[in-house]
Amino acid sequence: MINIEDEYRGLLSAVLHGGAEKPDRTGTGTRAVFGRMLRHDMALGFPILTSKKIYFEKAVTELLWILSGRTDLAYLHDNNVKYWDADYKRSGRTDGTLGPVYGKQWRDFGGVDQLFSLVYEIKNNPSSRRLMVNAWNAGELMDMVLPPCHYGFQIYINNGEMSLMWQQRSADIFLGLPYDIVMYGLLLKMLSVGSGYKPKQLICSLGDCHLYNNHINAAKIQLERTTFELPRINVSSGLIINEDKKFVYIPNKNKINLINYKHHEPIKAELSVG
Repeated sequence: MINIEDEYRGLLSAVLHGGAEKPDRTGTGTRAVFGRMLRHDMALGFPILTSKKIYFEKAVTELLWILSGRTDLAYLHDNNVKYWDADYKRSGRTDGTLGPVYGKQWRDFGGVDQLFSLVYEIKNNPSSRRLMVNAWNAGELMDMVLPPCHYGFQIYINNGEMSLMWQQRSADIFLGLPYDIVMYGLLLKMLSVGSGYKPKQLICSLGDCHLYNNHINAAKIQLERTTFELPRINVSSGLIINEDKKFVYIPNKNKINLINYKHHEPIKAELSVG
């Protein structure tokens, strides 16, 4: 069985010790590799790193924000999530939104509510090979403060089990990727609870995997640490739909509980924006 902690540590070590020097838009500089895949068997526990503290509540906030179709900073700020602020300031926007980013595309891609369609098809056509959601809307990229890093995902159902694979063009492997793993692990759990399937495998397909040069020492610290047993998660109400009203029920934070999360101390690292 494949554990996300082992997979992640392997990627972090590979980029740290074997990545090629590559410039980036922020001017910080990176070590990078291209084209990697990580897997996790959900039976082993919830996919959250234990070698440093991951702020689970922030990942929950961002996922619920996306699922609700929101793109505003107010919701994030009300829930103490501020890591989008720098991109907003850099963009020059003044409307308090990030433009037509993830939530807009998941819930209104050219008038199509992709989340509703996904949950509907999971219920009515679970063997479909079209159980997909896409955030890469080429016609609206210029209006976004940042084009989607994780730009699409697909659901696979067979033998009473559900797996999720997401695609990501750009992965900040020290700061960003651990939170992407948590978000999609939680999304898989929410979809499986809502449809009655057992969550099986979480998979990510990564393009540009990079470690910023100012994260190198932090990465070394993390790789020196031991890991703990993964926690469990309880989601008491998943994603379900009211077909007549085309309404997707999205559980609130009180329905999501991470259980027995044992972890090392957080490792500070500066977010690169440019």
